[in-house]
This record gives sequence, C-alpha cells and structure tokens, in this order.
Amino acid sequence: MIFVTIGSQEPFDRLIEAMDSIAPSLNTSIVAQIFRNNYKPRNIKDIEFISPVEYTEYLKEADIIIAHAGMGTILSVLQLQKPLIVMPRLAKYHETRNNHQVATAIEFEKMGYLKVAFDAEGLQKHINDVFDNKIIQTGKINGSASPQLIGSIKTFIENVAHRV
Repeated sequence: MIFVTIGSQEPFDRLIEAMDSIAPSLNTSIVAQIFRNNYKPRNIKDIEFISPVEYTEYLKEADIIIAHAGMGTILSVLQLQKPLIVMPRLAKYHETRNNHQVATAIEFEKMGYLKVAFDAEGLQKHINDVFDNKIIQTGKINGSASPQLIGSIKTFIENVAHRV
C-alpha cells in the first residue's frame, strides 16, 4: 500500500493529480490524505481528515510514503524507517510562500534518507525503484532530542535569562 500525505495546512493538488495519473499503472492500493483539494482523484482513495492515531497507522502499514516535504512528515517517516518520496511544494505554483521545502528535500536526499520528485514521471520512477528492490535508503532517527541539543538549548536559555 502507498500512503500519500499532504499535511493539514494547505491543499496540494499537483501531488494528488500526479499520484492519480500514475495509480492505474501500479499494482497496489493507494490512500491519500488530502486537505481542501480542488482536484478530486478518480484512481486513489482519498480521505480529508485522519486522526493522529489513524495517520500513524497508515504510516506503519504503508510500503511507501509519498508526501510534501514537511519536516513533521519527514521526521515521522524516518522514525519508522519507511521508504519516503517527497514532492516539495513550490512557490511558483503558489503552493507555499517560498521554496523552503525544496531546500529541505534536497538536503535530506543528499543524506540518503528520501527521494525527491518534482512531477509524475519522477514519482513513477522512484516508486518503481522501490518495488523493483532498488530500495531507497531509509534513515533511522531517535524520537527524542540528543543530550548535546538539550545542553545547547539550556545554555541559550540561561544566557538569555541572565540578560533580562
């Protein structure tokens, strides 16, 4: 099963349309969490609202997760060590205010944690690679902050408190 998630802040028709266009060529079920999309998919199951518990279950059940390049989604998937393909939202299509998702996606791809697609052809290629056992390297992250990060934040707060 492929789980597609676009987050819960803005619609992302470009990603849903791309997945809907390639769905007939795939031999698997596809479930998409959408949010106020204008485009109504014909070839994939869409759900407008998913509770946090259901969301986590879909992530756990999926063979592949396809998503926008939101940090919350990326971190959740990395904790589960699942293949992740992201399509960043782009400012030129008015999907976001700037291209921060592009920068995020490219950096995580450089580390080998996910693959980036900008269109239906890219999505199709990466999905086929996963199903053809050309597995995307999955990252494993811890669900909590490192002692170094906690120490840095503590020091920062203490320094700010002393200035006040």
